[in-house]
Amino acid sequence: MNPLQAPFPATRLRRTRQNPAIRALVRENELHVGDLIWPVFVREGENVEEPVPSMPGVLRRSVDRIVEAAREAADLGIRSMCIFPYTGMEARTEDCAGAWDPKNPANRAIAAIKQTLPDMVVMTDVALDTYNINGHDGFVEDGRIVNDRTVEALVKMALSQAEAGADIIGPSDMMDGRIGAIRNALEAGGHQDVMILSYAAKYASAYYGPFRDAVGASAALSGDKKTYQMDPANSDEALRLVARDLAEGADMVMVKPGQPYLDICRRVKDAFGAPTFAYQVSGEFAMIKAAAQQGWIDEKRVMMESLLGFKRAGCDGVLSYFALDAARLLQS
Repeated sequence: MNPLQAPFPATRLRRTRQNPAIRALVRENELHVGDLIWPVFVREGENVEEPVPSMPGVLRRSVDRIVEAAREAADLGIRSMCIFPYTGMEARTEDCAGAWDPKNPANRAIAAIKQTLPDMVVMTDVALDTYNINGHDGFVEDGRIVNDRTVEALVKMALSQAEAGADIIGPSDMMDGRIGAIRNALEAGGHQDVMILSYAAKYASAYYGPFRDAVGASAALSGDKKTYQMDPANSDEALRLVARDLAEGADMVMVKPGQPYLDICRRVKDAFGAPTFAYQVSGEFAMIKAAAQQGWIDEKRVMMESLLGFKRAGCDGVLSYFALDAARLLQS
């Protein structure tokens, strides 16, 4: 053999896959516990843990139990949680005034977590759907979801959460102009350090069904949300939305849902370089759980593979109902 002539194949890519140590050396992306934000559901009551039927293993908790759950999460190394309130039909109104009540379960949970675990980063949800008798993220007038009046209410909701001690405000409503209005109100109210993680590219997705059960919105929702959430067919529009929200004062941006929109995550990160997050939503979670219960997939492996996919797509972190289970695996 001519020593100057390389044998075939000259490049054997399998060389770097030979064993776990070598694979770790050349690994391009890695999931860490610090990448995870754990979404939790809070409801009225005391000493309550109520299963969400469509989300196996997920609970609605009273404030006291939320604090216990926060301690468990902190012990596993999770540093961030996101609070979502469950509201029954009896507590929903057309004026949505419960959304900015300082004594609502979400605001009480924020304050209780920050008092018990001051280093836990607490994120909120800003949208009217969990307080609205119509189940929509905004006010409904003559069958239309109105924008500007809704933004005024969202500002009041965001301020009440900041005053309760929230670290990150998460507007998920998709109304135009709400990021600038909330940013201005936070600055004027002395909450300059409170961050905004905008759900900048939130699609009108069929993957949200179990979440609506979890927050009590399924029975309330009249119609759909296609006039304010994004068309799943669009991607360039997502970049316009992200650009606008960053210009209005968002510190971080979100793509929702997650796995069906990994291409959007990648485009957003490449275009802006801003902190970019994805939400592995309830439908994604429920499908993995259901398939695992049937024995069709390995739940732990699929869970970790799906979470790593967000990192590979450019995400800095992910909201996931798998956060505790993933943290346990990462610690083991």
